[in-house]
Amino acid sequence: MFKNIFNIKSELDFQAKCLETFRYQYENVEIYRKFVDFLGKNISEIKDVKDIPFLPIEMFKNHEVLDKNSVAKDYFQSSGTTQMLNRSKHFIADFNLYEESIYKSFEKFIGKPEDYILLGLLPNYSENQHSSLIYMVDFLMKKSGKSENGYFLYNHQELFELLQKLGKENKKVILFGVSFALLDFLDSQNDFATLQIDDFTVIETGGMKGRKEEMTKDELLKILQKGFGTDKIFSEYSMTELLSQAYSLGNNEYSCPNWMRILIRNTEDPFSYVENGKTGAINIIDLANLHSCSFIATQDLGRITYNRYAQNDKNDLFLNDKFQVLGRIDHSDIRGCSLLVS
Repeated sequence: MFKNIFNIKSELDFQAKCLETFRYQYENVEIYRKFVDFLGKNISEIKDVKDIPFLPIEMFKNHEVLDKNSVAKDYFQSSGTTQMLNRSKHFIADFNLYEESIYKSFEKFIGKPEDYILLGLLPNYSENQHSSLIYMVDFLMKKSGKSENGYFLYNHQELFELLQKLGKENKKVILFGVSFALLDFLDSQNDFATLQIDDFTVIETGGMKGRKEEMTKDELLKILQKGFGTDKIFSEYSMTELLSQAYSLGNNEYSCPNWMRILIRNTEDPFSYVENGKTGAINIIDLANLHSCSFIATQDLGRITYNRYAQNDKNDLFLNDKFQVLGRIDHSDIRGCSLLVS
């Protein structure tokens, strides 16, 4: 009955689906129920999305966050350093749900994967089967079905020569990559400016931690635009504990699919929210997380740059917020896509 999350069309639809999901997960996800009860919440009084308690993301490190009616088929594990003993595990009961979320988000923001050749500056699936990012890219490559698809993290020259060939053939190409790997690739190819690909998109997936000198996202995007010779430098935002992705198509502003939402909580008071445009900690609603928890309090900092409530009546057609990711809360764990290849 929850599959219709992908058909959400209005704010009323979204609110209703959130409250339905909250009640289901309160009854069926033990660690979430204990957390809500610990807060002393009366669930009968929770009638709005902003009243729903958000589970701290750290709970995924030490607890099995799983619906009691489901059986985990596998899990995703957060990337981290070799010194980190406790890494988050997200147990997955329904990979079909994840794949539908992947496909519909990609189609909404980028296009149909079948229309593109997909390349990756990432480890391949066999090297990291518990990465949600690698699973996503691998799934999109399978949907694309192009013989040229592949991973090139360790072979920059082969990737460069392939891009030369695809440019001459006027193919539509998307290159996925963690940030530091994209920069390394540019550094290895001094004559990249001579490359001519008419339809070339780069999707960076984050990941600079501990690998290169830290820089702002805006600085990174400018370097990638100049280096790759394209304005189509997009970004993808997700994490191990989610089954949905937000995409930025420019200006470092992300949008969510209709079954996902960002709220910005006050770092001094985790049960209140800051005004539109103010910086705070990111809470995420991901309704595709049916069998774990759809309401997650992250350790990322961000701000809403466009807010549906300021522009839209609840009965109108659904509009997406836009938001920025500004970094991590001090003292939070080092984690991220760059650590996939540590």
